[in-house]
Amino acid sequence: MKMANKYLVLVLGGSLIVSCADLDTIPEGGTFTNEQKQQVVEMMPERLQADVTGMFSQISASYKVIFTSARDDDFGYPAVCLSQDLNGPDMVSTNSDYNWFSTCSEFSDRSDTYANPYLRWALFYNQIKQANDILKSIPADTDNTTLLRYKAQAKAVRAFDYLCIVPYFQFKYKGNEDKPTVPLVTHDMEGDPSSNPRATAEAAYKLIMDDLNEAIDIFKDLNYTRSSKNEVDLNVAYGLRARANLYMENWAEAASDAQEAMKGYAPYTREDVSKPTFIDHKAANWIWGAIIAESNIQRQLTTWPAAYSSFAGRGYATGQGCYKMINNLLFRKIPHTDVRKGWWVDENLHSDNLADLTWGDAIGDEIASLSIPDVKVPFAPYTNVKFAQYGGVGNDKNAGDWCMMRYEEMLLIAAEGTAMAGDLPGGKAILENFIKAYRDENYVCTSADATSFQNEVWFQRRVELWGEGFSMADIMRLGKNIVRVSSAVTTNFPGNFAFNIASNDGWLLMRIPQDETNSNAGIPLSANNNGGRQPQPGDGAGLKDGVTD
Repeated sequence: MKMANKYLVLVLGGSLIVSCADLDTIPEGGTFTNEQKQQVVEMMPERLQADVTGMFSQISASYKVIFTSARDDDFGYPAVCLSQDLNGPDMVSTNSDYNWFSTCSEFSDRSDTYANPYLRWALFYNQIKQANDILKSIPADTDNTTLLRYKAQAKAVRAFDYLCIVPYFQFKYKGNEDKPTVPLVTHDMEGDPSSNPRATAEAAYKLIMDDLNEAIDIFKDLNYTRSSKNEVDLNVAYGLRARANLYMENWAEAASDAQEAMKGYAPYTREDVSKPTFIDHKAANWIWGAIIAESNIQRQLTTWPAAYSSFAGRGYATGQGCYKMINNLLFRKIPHTDVRKGWWVDENLHSDNLADLTWGDAIGDEIASLSIPDVKVPFAPYTNVKFAQYGGVGNDKNAGDWCMMRYEEMLLIAAEGTAMAGDLPGGKAILENFIKAYRDENYVCTSADATSFQNEVWFQRRVELWGEGFSMADIMRLGKNIVRVSSAVTTNFPGNFAFNIASNDGWLLMRIPQDETNSNAGIPLSANNNGGRQPQPGDGAGLKDGVTD
């Protein structure tokens, strides 16, 4: 197991990486014209199948961004989710040379030359290129059902990609519609792609919504049934539009789309979540997932279980103690009657969810303190036991599927959207009925107004979706302070990560990578995000968030 070069500065301007300006979005000369390519595809739609499959498979593959210099944090969308959550207030990890993601916890990832933020940029622009190549190959007036399906999938994936980038480069949509976000690259863009300025939030979300509207219309007309949950279908497209409407504060539309996305699915039961889970796309609540089979793994340490899982027989988390823990400020707010309290061990290394597990001769809570040289160090307080291990506890085959959308996320969007659209009783009923039936039978929602209810939903999202990549998206869209530490509670954050950040601090905004600004004349250095400074231990003392106060 090698030590992490977590601060690796990229070799910029060379052939290592691809910028927006390099994406093949403008038809070029060659043996075939673009029109001839479209004619071939029209006659033989199956020629695009490999491209569509590749578009979906890239999202969870290892070594697809910085492919000439294998990095153990280059494992696709799950790595992005981990990065975003470690930026937030609720996920704690160690300040260790074996922690590939410590740049996120300390917020040094606002550098335009570091590898981690580049990974979080290029993964999605590379997939945007794949979607654009597919769309460019399909005649605009096609009525071929196979090509229409590919078109809908590519449009939805492109919208997903922009939803994974845009919210982190500008503050919340409402009130900042005219502020710059990121450059938009499409299959039919006009002009010089090497001079492509940052689009406004309004323009970015218009593209996202246009893509999703068209995808939804096509899927509805085709009555399409996908062959695998790693593909996009009507439910997924509705779910993505629910997210977009949530970010834009189109409350009623967000709630309606979320209800459509949930159709045909059901939540995890109390029994389901009374043990480690969240690794199987076949679960009834998974709407969309990255299917990661053992045969997909190139290196056992370059996978999400190596970084997340507390049960991997070999990984950075277990082998080097780089566990992912919940902030004790949030943990103490979870009622003991809530089954989700068992998703983490407590300060005494106990969790009810360990009761039926074994690791060798260790049973139940003995697993938490188990020590196996080079394989597992004892858990730290508040270590997560949310995610199961593929093949069973202690297995070192670090496969396991990654959830990209599930029923519970959509239900929480429906609850928030319903209440914020003016129907507070309706929103409370959605939330209360779900929590009482599936998480905490003693739960009662006491929110008296829309603001307090929105904070209650945010609390539920922070618990329910912990570790799944939503932390910073919620911070940005809600305009919330990042509160990691409080004078009332001894923090479990390492000293270098123990700070708070105000909601309007310019350091919250991601920086456009230097390779992009070098090759894209439309984004001079002065047009990059340059505000704020890297937080230091103790910064932001006294800030509150309305949930963990």
